[in-house]
Amino acid sequence: MAGILDGKVAIITGAASGIGRATSLIFAREGAKLLLADLQEEGGAETLKMVKAAGGDAIFFKVDVSKAAETEAMVAKAVATYGKLDCAFNNAGIDGRGGRVHECTEENWNRVMSINLTGVWLCMKAEIAQMLKQGKGGAIVNTSSDAGLIGVAGLPAYVAAKHGVAGLTKAAAIEYGRHNIRVNAVCPGPIRTPMLGRLLNARPEAESKMARSEPLKRLGEPSEIGEAVAWLCSDRASYVHGLPMPVDGGFMAQ
Repeated sequence: MAGILDGKVAIITGAASGIGRATSLIFAREGAKLLLADLQEEGGAETLKMVKAAGGDAIFFKVDVSKAAETEAMVAKAVATYGKLDCAFNNAGIDGRGGRVHECTEENWNRVMSINLTGVWLCMKAEIAQMLKQGKGGAIVNTSSDAGLIGVAGLPAYVAAKHGVAGLTKAAAIEYGRHNIRVNAVCPGPIRTPMLGRLLNARPEAESKMARSEPLKRLGEPSEIGEAVAWLCSDRASYVHGLPMPVDGGFMAQ
């Protein structure tokens, strides 16, 4: 039986670990041909190995998403390898340093913004330009966060950037819907990733506190985000557009 992404060519950024790696494996399972992108070559190579071991067709491309020339080269590489671009998951991101607004340094602010928000914008610019050139539509999913929908203390740059991703997603959806380029975002709650793992290692009590705040009373797994992304990129979500979609165990329903 064909997968829901059979015959599609996809780019996944932040593919070296966590949500990006899990999504890469799901996309491969569903039949997509993949360009796996990340700045971390070692982790990216490991994801590539895992995808190929599972029978997927993929290549790895090292990219700094905060650099326009590199995101343009990333899209060009996907097209040169597979002949087209059908969908993209703009997932690369960092958490940055914690601290209240008046404690956030300009260096931290600029770094988080350059990767989490400017990086998504630069990827979208290159991806949308290619999709417009092809004239056959496409699907883009960006990684925002529950912190892109509500305020969270102690991570001002991260919260601002993720709110920006949600807004950018809506703006692009309005602009490119008539070209059948669907643009959505996933807004994960607490997901068991290396990023969250660093917090849990420092504050072991945080996991039970997070779990208690969720109606499902547990943390999410990276694959649970990946399944949502695969659906949003598939033709099964053909009328879903401009949605920052919580995938958070029901936290935003409270």
